[in-house]
Amino acid sequence: MKRVFVPLLALFAVGCSVGPKYQRPDIQAPAAYKETPPEAYKEWKAANPSDAAIRGDWWTLFGDPDLNKLELQVDVSNQNLKAAQARFAQARALIKVSQSQKYPTITAGADITGNRDSSTYALATPKTSTSFGSFGLPVDVSYEVDAWGRVRHSIEAARAEAQATAADLETLRLSYHAELAYDYFELRSADAEQKLLDDTVVAYRAALELTENRFEGGVAAGAEVAQAKTQLEATKTQDTDLSVRRAQFEHALAVLTGKSPAEFSLPPKPVVDPPAIPVGLPSQLLERRPDIAAAERRVEEANAQVGIAHAAFFPQIVLGAVLGLEGQSVTDWLNWPSRFWAVGPSVLQTVFDGGRRRAQQQSAEFNYNATVATYREAALDAFQQVEDNLAALRVLDKETGTQRAAVAAAEQSLELSTNRYTGGLVTYLEVVTAQGTALVNERMAVDILRRRMDASVLLIKALGGGWDATKLPKLTD
Repeated sequence: MKRVFVPLLALFAVGCSVGPKYQRPDIQAPAAYKETPPEAYKEWKAANPSDAAIRGDWWTLFGDPDLNKLELQVDVSNQNLKAAQARFAQARALIKVSQSQKYPTITAGADITGNRDSSTYALATPKTSTSFGSFGLPVDVSYEVDAWGRVRHSIEAARAEAQATAADLETLRLSYHAELAYDYFELRSADAEQKLLDDTVVAYRAALELTENRFEGGVAAGAEVAQAKTQLEATKTQDTDLSVRRAQFEHALAVLTGKSPAEFSLPPKPVVDPPAIPVGLPSQLLERRPDIAAAERRVEEANAQVGIAHAAFFPQIVLGAVLGLEGQSVTDWLNWPSRFWAVGPSVLQTVFDGGRRRAQQQSAEFNYNATVATYREAALDAFQQVEDNLAALRVLDKETGTQRAAVAAAEQSLELSTNRYTGGLVTYLEVVTAQGTALVNERMAVDILRRRMDASVLLIKALGGGWDATKLPKLTD
């Protein structure tokens, strides 16, 4: 017996692990982003090196108290986030399920066996009897020696999946925070555009009164009054129609903060220019994006599954023992001579399975290759998103300057046309044309600001929103 246990105990103490050792797949990150930040960013410099990083509460960069209050309600009220938190807790519990395999399984019970001799049996005695002939109190102990690393790989896989689920939660949280900021600035842009249209309606109403006075004075034609009315009513229609868009974004904000649209409202408020966003280096992006971290964790999980598939080719070694008390009555359990025990190892090896283990190994390896490709694709998508929004901000920054010049020129043209009309030098058609040109350019300026705000939010989201891989739960044994 000693000759059997010594090598088994040595094997248990040392152990070995079959299957590939995990190494994070390489991703070639560029030294710098192709797109440079907007010209306006050159005026922004961090007071301290740490100021060049996005914080977890990244929305405070915009300096909007209303936005800050709404963002704080997302984690508390959003039901989808609560569901994701429950999934992470479930994945964390599954680690304990895998870790339990490191310990012996002990079962205990009691059995009472009764028997009756058959009176028709050939060897039966003349007197048959019915009795309870055996009372047992056994305890079974079974322990699988993790000689080939199957249990260790199972724990590694469960831990990696739990970390991936935690990163999924952070990805979802970032997505909802970004969606709220995006919808918020869409609403504020609608406020700015509605303020512009409200002011324009007031100006067009004054222009209509001027035309009517000139018509009553006999210096203007009735067609000019009709043109002024048409311009006014068309603008009022646009002003009214804009309220639908604002209401929809207000409803979206209500749902994101866990409220019914009926009990949520935001008063109008102007929108301000977006802040400069600290971008960092492309290599840092691999650690800042929770979706990339989730993809990388699933690569390690797939690698552990390959190890489990490899371990299936090796024999299963189980140390078993049974002990307890047994007698012809319950009182015999109190007698030391009623004890019994048996202990010994067993080795089980699958000799033939029709290629099942080989197919499972190949399946695990193909799954690993797929997760590596998904991980690398997630990194490429992240680089693209950053580049896209940097390009958008750079172009929109240039458009802002040229559009402001266009608005100033359109306003000057409208003023000149109005003065010429008042002096009787031109018809009202010139004023209508100047009015339309000025309104189009002013609305375009508001739209450019809206797009700048949206691109700023999307850039922060693409940069990971202040998250980094060090925030993944360790989940150690």
